[in-house]
Amino acid sequence: MKIQRSIFILLLFASQVTFSQQTTKSPNVILIITDDQGYGDLGSTGNPHINTPTLDAFAAESVRFTNFYVSPVCAPTRASLMTGRYSLRTGVRDTYNGGAMMASSEITIAELLKSKDYATGIFGKWHLGDNYPMRPSDQGFDESLIHLSGGMGQVGDFTTYYQGDRSYFDPVLWHNNQQESYEGYCSDIFAGEAIKFIEKNKDKPFFTYLAFNAPHTPLQVPDEYYQKYKDIDPSLGFGTDGKPFYPMSENNKEDARKVYAMVENIDDNLRKLFQKLEELGIEDNTIVIFMTDNGPQQQRYVAGLKGLKGNVFQGGVRAPFFIRYPNGFKGNKEINTLSAHLDVLPTLADLCGFEVPKDRKVDGQSLLPLIQGQNASTIDRSYFAYWTRKYPELYQNISIQKAGWKLVGNTDYNSEIEKFNLYNLNEDPYELNNLSSKNVTKATELKSEMDAIYLELINEKNQKDPPIIHVGNASENPIFLNRNDAAGERGIWAQEDIFGYWNVSIEPGIYDIRVKFIKPVPPKGRMTIETSNYANIAFDRSNEEVDIFEMKGVSLQKTKGQLLPFYEVKGQRYFPFWIELEKK
Repeated sequence: MKIQRSIFILLLFASQVTFSQQTTKSPNVILIITDDQGYGDLGSTGNPHINTPTLDAFAAESVRFTNFYVSPVCAPTRASLMTGRYSLRTGVRDTYNGGAMMASSEITIAELLKSKDYATGIFGKWHLGDNYPMRPSDQGFDESLIHLSGGMGQVGDFTTYYQGDRSYFDPVLWHNNQQESYEGYCSDIFAGEAIKFIEKNKDKPFFTYLAFNAPHTPLQVPDEYYQKYKDIDPSLGFGTDGKPFYPMSENNKEDARKVYAMVENIDDNLRKLFQKLEELGIEDNTIVIFMTDNGPQQQRYVAGLKGLKGNVFQGGVRAPFFIRYPNGFKGNKEINTLSAHLDVLPTLADLCGFEVPKDRKVDGQSLLPLIQGQNASTIDRSYFAYWTRKYPELYQNISIQKAGWKLVGNTDYNSEIEKFNLYNLNEDPYELNNLSSKNVTKATELKSEMDAIYLELINEKNQKDPPIIHVGNASENPIFLNRNDAAGERGIWAQEDIFGYWNVSIEPGIYDIRVKFIKPVPPKGRMTIETSNYANIAFDRSNEEVDIFEMKGVSLQKTKGQLLPFYEVKGQRYFPFWIELEKK
C-alpha cells in the first residue's frame, strides 16, 4: 500500500508540474522611456544633485547596458524602438515637417505581442503619426492615452497649446482616439492610467508602453517638486574627476532645477508602478525596461560626454538602458558591448517567444546572448546616427561607430577625410582628440561603411514614397490635420505667413471643413482649399476678424497628393493652425 501511495503521489506531483509548465503565463512587458532625460540625469550615473532612489535601486537590480545608443531626437528613436529598424526605413526622418509619420506597413512590438494574445497599451508620447493609419490603435495598441505630436504645449498638440505655462496640468488628451479631459499633472496621469491598465490585465500577459513626455520642454512641474531644487547650484561639484564639465549659464541652471524636479516626479511614479507589480504578485514574471530617448536639450551634467540633444556626439545619443526580468535572468550586471534601441524588439522576441519579421531588414540584434554571458568579442556590428531638419544631409551631423572607433561628419558633401572627426572611444570616451589626420586608414574605412549605410537608407521605399494621411476614411471621421505633420518650408512651426501643406490620400465625397488659425485673421479675405489640380475657394464677407473659417458642402475629388489650404487678404497669406475635415 505504501508503494502504491508513493507512486500515486509521484504521479500527482508530475501532473502538477506538467500542468504548471503548460499554464505558465508569458512574461509581461513594461517598456518605460522618458523624453529628453540625458545620460547624467540619474543618481546612478553620477549626478549628486538629482534624487532618483527608485531608478537607482532598479538599476542596481537590473542588467545595465553602459554602451547603449539611441537617435539624436525623439521620433527617430521611437520608430527604431518600435520596429528594430533604422528610422529612415520606416519613413521617419524628423520630429515635425511631416517627417514624424511612420509607415503603416511597419510591424511594431505591440503588433507582434498582440499576435501572441498580449493586451497592449500606450500611455504618454507616441510621436509617430497622429492620423489614420499611423496612430497607436492602427499599430497594435488596444488602449492608447496620448498627447499629439512631439510634446504637450507644442503647436501640433492643439488641445494643450493654448494652455501655455499650464499645458502639463489638467490637459485634454486623446484616449482611444477621442478627446478627454483629465485632472492633474501629465506624468501622474500617464503613470496612473498605466497602472490601471496593468491591474485590469494582470491575469493575462500585457505590454505596457509608458512613454513619459517629461522632462521635455516646456519645463513645467508641480511646485512641491520644484521647491526641493530651487536653491541648488547644479554646476557645483564637477570637473575634478577627469570628466569634462561644460559651463552652464544662469538659464541652464534654472532649467536643470526644473528638469531634476520633473525627473524626481517620474521616479515617484515608478515607485508606485513597481509597488503595484509586487502587490499583484507579478513582479518576477514581468520584464521591465527603462531607457531615455536622446540627450538633454539644455546644458547640464552629462557625465562628461560631449554634445546635447540633436547632436551625434556621445552626449546626444548615449542613453541609460536597464532591463530586469527576475524569472529570466540575474540582475546587477554591467555589459559594455555596443547596443542600441534597435535591439529592443529582437530581445523581446527571444524573451517572449515571437518571431522577428522575416520580410524586411531588421537592424537590431537580440541582447539575450550577452545577458546570458556570450563573449562580447563575437559581436561584430556598427551603429549609424544622423539628424538634420527635414531630410538627411550628406556629412552634416552624421556618425558611425564600430569596435570602439567613431567617425563624425560635420562638413561639406565632398570634403577630404581629414575634415571628419575620428575618435578612439576606448581611450577617449569624451571625444576630445580628433585622430582623422593621424589615422586616415581607419577614418576612410569607417567613411566607406557610413556612405554605404547612408545611401541604402535614403533610398528606402518609405523615404521615396513617404507615409501619407488618409482623409475621409471611416476609421477617422472627422479628421484633424495638425501643424506637426504639415510639410512645406523647413522649420514650419507656429508661423502664419509660411508655405505648408499635408500629404494626403482623399476619399471622394462631400465634406464640411473647419480651418483654425493661430490667431484671428483680418476680414474680407479669400480661403482656398487646394487639392492636386482642384481648388475650392470661399470669400469672407464679414467685417470681423475670425480664427475659425468654415466651409460646408465642399466637394473633394479622389486625390493622392498635397492638401494645401491658405487664407489670403491684401497680399498676405496665412497658413492654418489645424484643419478639420468631416466627410458627410
